[in-house]
Amino acid sequence: MIYPPRCPVCGEIVLPKKNKVCDPCRSKLQYIMEPRCKKCSKPIEQEEKEFCSDCEKKSFHFTKGYALWIYDETMRHSIAAFKYHSKREYADFYIEELLRIYGDKIRRFSPDAIVPVPLHRSKYRERGYNQAELLACGLGRGLSYPVLSDLLVRNKKTLPQKQLSDKERLRNLQEAFAYNEAVAERFNKELNKILLVDDIFTTGSTIEACTNVLMSKGVKDIWFITLCIGKGY
Repeated sequence: MIYPPRCPVCGEIVLPKKNKVCDPCRSKLQYIMEPRCKKCSKPIEQEEKEFCSDCEKKSFHFTKGYALWIYDETMRHSIAAFKYHSKREYADFYIEELLRIYGDKIRRFSPDAIVPVPLHRSKYRERGYNQAELLACGLGRGLSYPVLSDLLVRNKKTLPQKQLSDKERLRNLQEAFAYNEAVAERFNKELNKILLVDDIFTTGSTIEACTNVLMSKGVKDIWFITLCIGKGY
């Protein structure tokens, strides 16, 4: 049975079928525009500022990051369905937009590999997929870059980050990620530049924890890309 395509924002049937998202919902999507933080891409209020308040306060080790949308109620609903309610097909629209808006930037960066932020194995079994891996594989196919899904391993079952304060998030992620040497050896190519992929960037704790593990293994230049990001003010 072929099911009609549904809008990844509201879940209603999309007409005409060639559209991936319905027109009323497309107008609700808040794409990240200038002025934005030069480090993490969060929107900022003053054009004369280079960095958001988070990047001014924290010493992030990743080089640069990009996101498609502001993490508002519209996208919170969409991503929750994608992650927790088996709406894997929503990835098609997300990937299409990532490629349309950031494909050229990623090509100029030319990563040695694309790496999704990993899920703990218990969460993977429960959910049946890693949403970041779906996005990473779509980018890899669209841009012809290798995807190393298991280069990073989540070896500690962490609490949901949204429930925690900034300090608690850092403690929660301490030693949560490990580098899979066997995957790196099989890849048999020096890994100097990595593009990390995740669904949401809020405080940056998860991306920073992954960055630190990669840098400890000699990766020099790490970019990230996410679907959504919080505001930088």
